[in-house]
Amino acid sequence: MPTIAEFITATQWAAILTLACGVLTGLAFVFKWDIRFRLVGATGFMGVLTAGLFALTLVPITRTSIPGAIRFSTVYDISGPHAVIAVPPTITESELDATLRQAASNLFTPGRLGQNENQLTIRARTIIHPEPGVSEPLYIGQIKRSLHNRNDENMSVEIFRDKFAQLPQPEKS
Repeated sequence: MPTIAEFITATQWAAILTLACGVLTGLAFVFKWDIRFRLVGATGFMGVLTAGLFALTLVPITRTSIPGAIRFSTVYDISGPHAVIAVPPTITESELDATLRQAASNLFTPGRLGQNENQLTIRARTIIHPEPGVSEPLYIGQIKRSLHNRNDENMSVEIFRDKFAQLPQPEKS
C-alpha cells in the first residue's frame, strides 16, 4: 500500500505536469492553435488529479493490524458516536479484545459527528441460535475511545462476561 511520502511525491509531479499543461494551454490561446480547448480540458483534469493526490497525503489510508484480532464486519456505522461490528460466535475473549482495538483504530475518522458526545463507542455482537430456527443477536463487548484524538491512550475495553458465557462452547474431543 502506498505511503504518505509516496503520495507527496506523486502530488509534486502531478502539480508540475499541471503547471506545464497550463503553460501549454496559455501558449495555445496566444497562438490560436486549434487544440486549445482540448488543452483546457486536459489542464482541468490534471488539476483535479493533483487535488485528489494532495487529499490522499492528508489522511492516512492504511489500516491497523493488531496481533490476535480476527476479521469482523461493520454492521452499523453512520459516522456518529456509535458503531456495531459483527464477530463469529467462536471468538475467544483475547481475540475479542484485540478485534475491538483494531476496530477502534480502523473506524476512527476526524470527520465523525459527536452529537454532544466526545467518545466513539463500538459494540461487538454475534448471532446465537438458542433453538432451531431462532436467531438472536448477542452483544459481547464494547470499546470506548476519543472522537478527536487518533492516538487515544485511554481506550476502555469492556467484555460482557455474562453474555460471553452464552456463546456455544467448542466440543472437546
